[in-house]
Amino acid sequence: MRINGFSGMDIDSMVKELMTAKRAPLDKLNQKKTLLEWQRDSYRELNSKMYEFRNTKLQNTYRQSAALNTQKAVVTGNTDAVKAEAGAAANGIKMEVSVEQLATAKAKQTDGKGLGYNSKQSLAELEKGIKSGESTASLGTSEYEKKYKIKINDVEMTFTGQDTVSSVIAKINSNSSMNVKASFDELTGKFTVSAIELGGSGKLELGTLKAEENSMFDVFGGNLDDVENSGLNASVSINGVKLSPPPTSNVITYNGVQMNLLKETVTKTKDSNGNDIITDNPFTITTQSDPDKALETVKAFIEDYNKMLVMLNTKIGEEKYRTFQPLTSEQRSAMSESDIKLWEEKAKSGLLKNDDILTSLASTMRTIMGEKMGELSNIGITGGKYYENGKIYLDEEKFKTAIMDNPQQISDLLQGTGTGADNSIFGKLYKEMDTAMTKVAERAGTTKFSGDVNSLYKEESVMGKTLKGYNTEITALERRLTDMENRYYKQFTAMETAMTKYQNQASSLSSFFAS
Repeated sequence: MRINGFSGMDIDSMVKELMTAKRAPLDKLNQKKTLLEWQRDSYRELNSKMYEFRNTKLQNTYRQSAALNTQKAVVTGNTDAVKAEAGAAANGIKMEVSVEQLATAKAKQTDGKGLGYNSKQSLAELEKGIKSGESTASLGTSEYEKKYKIKINDVEMTFTGQDTVSSVIAKINSNSSMNVKASFDELTGKFTVSAIELGGSGKLELGTLKAEENSMFDVFGGNLDDVENSGLNASVSINGVKLSPPPTSNVITYNGVQMNLLKETVTKTKDSNGNDIITDNPFTITTQSDPDKALETVKAFIEDYNKMLVMLNTKIGEEKYRTFQPLTSEQRSAMSESDIKLWEEKAKSGLLKNDDILTSLASTMRTIMGEKMGELSNIGITGGKYYENGKIYLDEEKFKTAIMDNPQQISDLLQGTGTGADNSIFGKLYKEMDTAMTKVAERAGTTKFSGDVNSLYKEESVMGKTLKGYNTEITALERRLTDMENRYYKQFTAMETAMTKYQNQASSLSSFFAS
């Protein structure tokens, strides 16, 4: 705390006035730092939009084969038994499908502990026969520390008495090497292990049942037996032809149509004489041309493309107000919140004006479309006016006619296939977006693997290193200014001390002569 003397001078004001000029370089440095941080934030916001266009739109939507598929599967009859989707290769053959048997996974099940146990209980409780809600006071350290083992598909796992049933199941199901699924039935107390892979080829091999390596199953009643009708291949007939070899999955594809089999269509009962009665309620699949999905895909692409291009052009051409610099702390303290907001809107404008990365990306996007404009115009995609800077438009009726006449040609142009996918329009745009995002990451420290606007920056980027340098300079300059301010106060204090001493001497002399 500094206390002024009795000289009548306002030392605080004098020091403040002296320091104002000295602080100017620090204010300039802080403004540079703030501008760079704002620019970096602008890059991150832009990176988020680029990530969405590259990944969510181009890669995961528009480049998918189903996006331009003009074939549609229509199911009649037993519609609950299947979910069907026609691919681009669908040949239009009508298929009547009967499902006698769905593929099932191999499964084994214990005898069970009976009703009264739940998955939140520990292995120690189940082995002791303590049902849900009953006291566990009889359990001691030895029961909770007891080890239980299992061996499934040559993978061993060990548990202790304090492991709960649910935690045991979670550990088994998360072990990809076991490749099985475990479950517990609270009504019967039975523990079931089933293969992930359906059909007879699914692997489910246990260790020696009575040996220690599968002691955990004894807690659930032991005696793992095969579950009835488990490990069966599917039995399916299409147009009267039984599929051979039998499918080992309930997802099959024939004649370009993928069928996800949901239930059996064939039921077997017996009459009063004990004779088998077989009833079949099949489903029928036909395909028809439907350009609507492809149309919606291209409409959405054009909207997203234009939105991205407009955003880039806006950032590149945004006006820069050079007289509006970041506010100093002293300036902010003298302004209202609304005035600060308006000021900073101006100060943040044009941070990416004529940016080389954005300019190059916008130019390349226009080039990609322009080089193929002859082919694109044939399918209804045309360029806008010159002043629209590359926007494109769609003639829906012309596109629908083109996609029905030659869907493969449009798919090759927009999506490409195999090694040609990267040379398609969607492929080239994806590549250029990826290149631009890499450059932004190197400069601003963003990441091209995430669109999170709150993600942390990498300090080793160009901007990160510059900001680190600014921080070092600011710290050093603040230290020098503090030393300087202290020196001023020390000098003024010394001056006041001298003046006070002089005044005291003068007063003494005056008193002496007065007497």
